Amino acid sequence: MSSLRNLNNPVTLVTGASSGIGEEIAREAARRGHRLVLTARRTDRIAALAAELGALAAIPGDLSAPGGVAGLVEELSRRDIAVDILVNNAGVGRQGSVATLPAALQTGQIDLNVRALTELTIALLPAMVARGAGGILNVASLAAFQAGPNLAVYFATKAYVLSFSEALHEEAKAAGVNVTALCPGPTRSEFADVAHLHMSTALRSSALVADPAEVARTGLDALERNRAIAVPGLANRIAAFGTRLVPRSVARRIAGRIQK
Repeated sequence: MSSLRNLNNPVTLVTGASSGIGEEIAREAARRGHRLVLTARRTDRIAALAAELGALAAIPGDLSAPGGVAGLVEELSRRDIAVDILVNNAGVGRQGSVATLPAALQTGQIDLNVRALTELTIALLPAMVARGAGGILNVASLAAFQAGPNLAVYFATKAYVLSFSEALHEEAKAAGVNVTALCPGPTRSEFADVAHLHMSTALRSSALVADPAEVARTGLDALERNRAIAVPGLANRIAAFGTRLVPRSVARRIAGRIQK
C-alpha cells in the first residue's frame, strides 16, 4: 500500500501551477485535502489560485533562471515548510528546427524541464527519505517515448524526465517514497500557444486532446498507488506501447511530419 496513505493533509508543492495541468493538479490535490504550496512565474495567477484554494503559500519565481531553485528552497526553509509531495510540472517547449530556433529558447527548455526538475528533486528528496514517506510526481509527456523532429529538444528533455523518474522510483520505494512519471498526450492548455504548435482547430477540439482535470486525477491516483509510469487515455497508452513495435526510423519520420 502506498506510503502516502500515512500522510494526513500532506504539504504538496506544485511547480508551474498558474495554468493547465499544473493548475488542475493543484485543484485536485486541494480536493484530496492536501495543503498547497504553489509556484510559477506569473505572480497574479498563482496568488489568485492560492487564495481560491486556501493554499499555505504562493511563491512566485522563475525556476529556469540561475538560482531560481535555490531561492525557492531557501524560501521554503524560511517559512518552515516541509514538503511531503513534490509535483514537478513546470515545463516549456518550442516548435522549430534545431538549426533555426534561437539558442536561448532551446537551452531554456533544458534549464527548466531538466535542470530545475532535477535540482528541486535533489533538494527535497532526502528529507522525504528521512521521514520514510513522501511522493514525487514528475510531469513528462507522451513525447518521452520517441524522438521528435521539429520539437527535438522538448522531446529529449521529456525522455530524460521519464528515465530519471523510473530510476528514482526504484531507488526511493524501499524508503517509502513514491515516484511517478506522468506522461500525458495532447492536453487542453496554453502549452500549444507558448510552444507555437501549429495544431488545427479540429484537433484542438477533438476527443484525442485530453481534459487537464482528468490528467491531474490520473497522475495523483498513480502516485498514490506508486505506479512508475502513468499514461492518461487509452489512445495514448496504445501510442506509447506502439513505439516499441515499429522501427525508430519510422516513428521519428511520422513525428516529424506531424510537427512540421
